[in-house]
Amino acid sequence: MIPTFGAVPLDVRLTFHTTMKKANEPVMQSAMALVILTSFGLAIAGRGRPRRLALGAGVLALTSLLITVFGNIPLHAHFRRWAAGPVPAGHAEILQRWEPFHTLRTQSALTAFLLIISIAVVAQPPAR
Repeated sequence: MIPTFGAVPLDVRLTFHTTMKKANEPVMQSAMALVILTSFGLAIAGRGRPRRLALGAGVLALTSLLITVFGNIPLHAHFRRWAAGPVPAGHAEILQRWEPFHTLRTQSALTAFLLIISIAVVAQPPAR
């Protein structure tokens, strides 16, 4: 997705961001809340390694949410304003700030997912 942003005109990128956010915000915020609650629930219910993995997943999912709330969402507010009106000078610097936030939240969410998957593998009873 990120390489595509550099290949399309600015108005297309802004339209994409604003349209995507309308559809994604309710779904992604609900999913993130569910992952955080489920991970910490597994940490409370689990023992040993599964507990530590679930705690790590919960922390990473919470990190992803915080990156979104304090990094990406404020930048999306700029994008919405620009899509509706003039784009200010210096907009490229603000657009570039979105990418590291997006990369970090994606990496933290993916790592949380992998930790949850590893709980299923670690907690698997031995085959008979």
